[in-house]
Amino acid sequence: MNESTLNFLNNWSSAMLILTPVFAGIGIFIFIFYKVKLATTKIYKDKYDLVSKHEYKYLLTTHIAIASAIFFICNTYEASGLTHSFMWFWIRLFISLCIGVLYGYVALLMLNFYYPTQQAKRLKAYRYEPRINPKTGNKMKLLSEEEEDAYLDEGMQAEEDVFSVDYDVWIDIDTGDTHIEKYEGRLHAMECDRCGFQTLKLEKEEITKEVTEHEDGELIKHYKCTYCKRIKRKTVNLSHEKSASDFKVTESTQFVEDPLNSGPKIVLLKMDIHISGGRIQNYEFQNMNEAQKFLKEFDISKLEEEADQ
Repeated sequence: MNESTLNFLNNWSSAMLILTPVFAGIGIFIFIFYKVKLATTKIYKDKYDLVSKHEYKYLLTTHIAIASAIFFICNTYEASGLTHSFMWFWIRLFISLCIGVLYGYVALLMLNFYYPTQQAKRLKAYRYEPRINPKTGNKMKLLSEEEEDAYLDEGMQAEEDVFSVDYDVWIDIDTGDTHIEKYEGRLHAMECDRCGFQTLKLEKEEITKEVTEHEDGELIKHYKCTYCKRIKRKTVNLSHEKSASDFKVTESTQFVEDPLNSGPKIVLLKMDIHISGGRIQNYEFQNMNEAQKFLKEFDISKLEEEADQ
């Protein structure tokens, strides 16, 4: 083996020994940084936003860094064998890549399938943990869907009616002080550029150009704001490659109470929607009327479009 090849192998081994602790340290630093940030966040709504919007990215970045460190450390195994056969360099490189990718794949599966359930439990705890009135120190009461309407303006109620936004109203019974928190709703609605509320919903779709076997089509989506009645149109290209779901929820879909059941009334309804690719969307309702109204607004195809974006 010539001297230039030996120098390359020695430099490679040195680089791997340096990069391993660097990437492992990056992964550990990101994880600890996030945990400290979460622990120092005192307001439950802020904790909720941090976990729901950013935790997945922090964990994913941590696992990518750890997977890289695993790849690098595996590339230092049996370094002495390289002086006898350069083929071992390529074999070890391939094995290291497989091990690093395997770790990353398992971590991704955990984040996509196990993590959402655990995240949902913590989000629920943050959202419904009793709030404290900063002025008096009293515990505040969370109002029901029916009670909170008296404290929401018309725009807020319109957002709740289309399930794009969900508001929680906390009230101090002794003083009457209220605190309103805004959460992402169960269904997607765009923000209206006129009134500023998330009440711009799809009204109808019009195909202006049919899809052929070899050519894409064209679709015009008509949106209407349920609050200020603003109308918008958007042109969308339709791919000639078929990808549609057979599952549809229609207005005829209903929840039916058992007339023979004389037990306790329903206090919570839970619904799991399984989307192609293993994704699951979870929904909860306080009563059957709310669930029925949700189903009338629900369209699985729109949910799949949002999940793919």
